[in-house]
Amino acid sequence: MKALVYTQTGQVSLQEKPMPKLVSPTDAIIRLTQTTICGTDLHIRKGDVATCTPGRILGHEGVGIVHEVGSSVTQFEKGGKVLISCISSCAKCEYCRRGMYSHCTTGGWALGNTIDGTQAEYARIPHADCSLYPVPEGAGGEVVTLSDIFPTGLECGVINGKVSPGSTVAIVGTGPVGLAALITAQFYSPAQVIMLDMDPKRLAVAREFGAHNTVDNSKGVEDAVKQVMDLTGGKGCDTVIEAVGIPVTFELSQKLLAVGGTLANVGVHGGKADLFLDELWAKNVSITTRLVDTVTTPMLLKMVEAKKLLPGKLITHKFKFHEIEKAYGTFSAAQEHGTLKVLIEM
Repeated sequence: MKALVYTQTGQVSLQEKPMPKLVSPTDAIIRLTQTTICGTDLHIRKGDVATCTPGRILGHEGVGIVHEVGSSVTQFEKGGKVLISCISSCAKCEYCRRGMYSHCTTGGWALGNTIDGTQAEYARIPHADCSLYPVPEGAGGEVVTLSDIFPTGLECGVINGKVSPGSTVAIVGTGPVGLAALITAQFYSPAQVIMLDMDPKRLAVAREFGAHNTVDNSKGVEDAVKQVMDLTGGKGCDTVIEAVGIPVTFELSQKLLAVGGTLANVGVHGGKADLFLDELWAKNVSITTRLVDTVTTPMLLKMVEAKKLLPGKLITHKFKFHEIEKAYGTFSAAQEHGTLKVLIEM
């Protein structure tokens, strides 16, 4: 089969690889029909993720058809159309029973990291009964955005950030996850959502997707803070969602917090960032971190079925699988191409 392989730091290539086989009776083999590329895949390509070593098939998002199931799989049969969760869950270990599937002792974020992933014609999915979801009737391959970015924006950003009716929300970063946070924040009826980014095209998309205000932070932290304070009557924001993952945006996010506010970190940080406790210690604020657990995936699929969530809104480019190396180029040069999410079809 064809698969996209991380070959060495800075390089990925489409290669011929052996078909995956069932390893455990709880496994399933899925024939991919759609996959996509995540910002985390770019981090891996850069060599930032030590757990993912050269030779690994990348990808942790996908939609496909059940090709084969292990003897212990009871919820899925050959031929069924499924969404692959980016997180594999045994549903039995201490962490899964606490709802932290991302820390499953025999799963978690394994696909495209510690085991071969979904940027391939076929993929082995461990713990299939708890790591696959039936695709709603009539839904297309665009539901691949529910593998990762929508649950991430909702769980790590909106829910951890305690977005609530009438609250004021700032989201730093208008990439796919930041925009997914914007879309799902509206489930909770905040009074004001402010989006911050340096890309005017993405800020325009944010306004189209429901942002009340946008702030171009290209002039620096001080100017961005002033603009947000002007928009909030000098109070700052009840929820600040950091959706970039670099020191300057984490530091900016702290300065946007209102008294009693919550900073929900979503970004994947590859280095340290300053924490301004001298400014925050008396403000009754909370700072949260989280790796997505995908506990909200069933609810998000119901929202898709009810047509209250349109998963294709974030897809800007489509490629055939043989073009996946080109897709990586388009996705990694997002500002140049106006890329949000790419859909790769088999």
